[in-house]
Amino acid sequence: MATPDPQRELIRAPAGGAPRVVQDACAHLGDDDAMPLAGPVTVSWSRWRAERQALAARGEVGVRLPNDLEPGEVAPLLDGAARVTIDFPNFKDGRGYSLARLLRERHGYAGELRAVGDVLRDQLRAMRRCGFDAFEMKPGKDPHDGLAAFTEFDESYQPAADEALPLWRRVSRG
Repeated sequence: MATPDPQRELIRAPAGGAPRVVQDACAHLGDDDAMPLAGPVTVSWSRWRAERQALAARGEVGVRLPNDLEPGEVAPLLDGAARVTIDFPNFKDGRGYSLARLLRERHGYAGELRAVGDVLRDQLRAMRRCGFDAFEMKPGKDPHDGLAAFTEFDESYQPAADEALPLWRRVSRG
């Protein structure tokens, strides 16, 4: 059975709040792993679909999504999920950005959206703008170093999940 890695840290960046590094108590379970009686866990998309009602009733269970799913097919099945993690198998694969933004904006998902996999410092600010609020950095990458990514720019030009108005609509021309 998978257990939480006591050394694993992640970045939490709540909407309207300052990003911070926290210990991650969440265990990522395999499809055949026994479900612990308590504590936060994530399960695969296939396990979530097969056992969704029991997992949602347990509480503290999140679902891990591959980045190639259609948001419209996923969203109706997320009720009861404590968190949604979206996998980035390769930093060059941007489908997870689209999935996150559509889940937030089109389908109204309001729970934790966590980026996992090949997550690098240079991606963090863009991921947050797409609706992610938790980030598991790629193994070997320092989440404390990643915090700087959120303060390197003061403004964004385009609207996104974190700011509905483009910059030109937010600036007063007096």
